Amino acid sequence: MTQRISGIHHVTAITADGQKNIDFYCGVLGLRLVKVTVNFDDPQSYHLYYGDELGRPGTIMTFFVWPGAHRGRQGSSQVTAISFSAPAGSLEYWMTRLKIAAIAPVRFGDQVLELSDPDGIRLEIVARSTEDDRTAWPGGSVPTQHALRGFHGVTVSEEGYEHTADFLTRTLGFKSAGQEGNRFRFVGDSPNAEIVDVLCVPDGVMGTIGAGIVHHVAFRAADDDSQRRWRQIVANERHNVTPVIDRTYFHSIYFREPGGVLFEIATDRPGFTVDEPPESLGTSLKLPPQYEPMRSQLESLLPQLRLPKGPRT
Repeated sequence: MTQRISGIHHVTAITADGQKNIDFYCGVLGLRLVKVTVNFDDPQSYHLYYGDELGRPGTIMTFFVWPGAHRGRQGSSQVTAISFSAPAGSLEYWMTRLKIAAIAPVRFGDQVLELSDPDGIRLEIVARSTEDDRTAWPGGSVPTQHALRGFHGVTVSEEGYEHTADFLTRTLGFKSAGQEGNRFRFVGDSPNAEIVDVLCVPDGVMGTIGAGIVHHVAFRAADDDSQRRWRQIVANERHNVTPVIDRTYFHSIYFREPGGVLFEIATDRPGFTVDEPPESLGTSLKLPPQYEPMRSQLESLLPQLRLPKGPRT
């Protein structure tokens, strides 16, 4: 293994209500809305991006907005939980803020607070036993000393785990970091946003797509050269992998791991300031060049959204 995945780049899920989604992730969790654009494969629907002040890799939670979509079924062959990192000692603040009465049992030495977003996506806030030195966005709705720092990791539910474990370690370079019950932990080559837990659920139902479901998880590639090498590595393992796709804010390749979960490898650059200055991130509709001629049509079709206590966009 000549290169290893460092960690998570972003996670993309599906919401049935864009405004409730903004109200929760900005107003409740305190993340910054860093980009309002459209689904590049379906421009009549929004694609919303949240993160830290600049939407740095490892902090980016994104949503396809499918208004009125039916609720999907969470199950195997899916990402079934998304964990955010919070400073040690912050869980009492979050319990009060979220009106949660108790924390989950300690997991791999970390305290975990479990909750769900308005679409039913399972989220976790983790008070890590090791320090997370990432800087929180100071302009959010949560005091900086308690604010979320970005991802801690994701949980992938699988009917079995051996083939996925082999792919994570032998192909992507993750390291096995232990087992607790039917949960197997793997870590990437980064101090943060580096964890993938594989939950073995042989009696679980197969998940289905819809609102409240994670569409895919993306891992980091430092640059285009690194991504091209990853593409060749995955293809050599006889996995179907897409060509490199330009997503404006990063370049992407997609493939399914052996258990069926959709994985992406995305480049760290160019980032979200490529078409918007840092101080204005997330305040206007940004379109990729191929859809700019359709701006008037799309603006008439897309519903208005507003930031919590802020202007409409």
